[in-house]
Amino acid sequence: MLTPLRKLTRAWLAIGAAALVGVIATTLLIRAEPVFRSIAIDEMTWVEVRAARDAGYTTVIVPTGGLEQNGPHMAIGKHDYLVREAANRIAQNLGKTLVAPVVSFVPQGGFDPPEGHLRFPGTIGVTEQVFDGLLDGIARSLKAGGFRTICLIGDHGGNQAVQKAVADRLSREWAKDGVRVVHVASYYDDSQQIARLLKEGYTREAIGQHAGLIDTAELMSVRPNAVDLARYRETFFLLQSSGVSGDPSAATGELGAKLLQMRVEAATSEIKGILTTPSR
Repeated sequence: MLTPLRKLTRAWLAIGAAALVGVIATTLLIRAEPVFRSIAIDEMTWVEVRAARDAGYTTVIVPTGGLEQNGPHMAIGKHDYLVREAANRIAQNLGKTLVAPVVSFVPQGGFDPPEGHLRFPGTIGVTEQVFDGLLDGIARSLKAGGFRTICLIGDHGGNQAVQKAVADRLSREWAKDGVRVVHVASYYDDSQQIARLLKEGYTREAIGQHAGLIDTAELMSVRPNAVDLARYRETFFLLQSSGVSGDPSAATGELGAKLLQMRVEAATSEIKGILTTPSR
């Protein structure tokens, strides 16, 4: 027969055990929530990626850049730096979106004789067939990992046609699975940027087409130590072909931040529209 003291002790032990079970259960529930340090896949563990995917992070951005000459004043990695920053911002705007590593090796033209940017040392290119296969393998890997919307965002002109071809082909192939590959064309379209600059008094000659005002300003906003305008001024009259189309001398980081934000907003809007449209 239990004494009153023993009954009281057992009661307290029961209460304590129940409280402990509650703490353990709460801890397990907390740990069941996704905990990851980054939205960049290469900075996450596979466990973090799985947790993110299971929590609804089923959209992923695949940024493509390019290693090419950008005049005497900008680093060869310009495209990579810009698209990495833009992809992260777009993903944050969208929410529940991860970012794959930047694809640096992209088409740059013929090799022998060297064409386009390959005429300048430091440019590294691949054939369109290789680039196509690379994007195809990346997309298939992401689909195998459970991602449902794969967005290709390219900062380089030579990437655009191949990205669209891959996106169209795989979207048709995977339509029955409800998986889409999207070529985000609005990111590279700079018509609105040019219109804004013309309205603000810049000339088309100053804006240029490559390594000019827009490119330089955008890179100054993201990685200013990768731009040296003094070097451009020093070599302007010395180089027969500088690799520059336009005049970057008026570029500023403040201007570049505004121009890059226009790309980010355009791409964000395009992807949101796609995500709200049911897949066929």
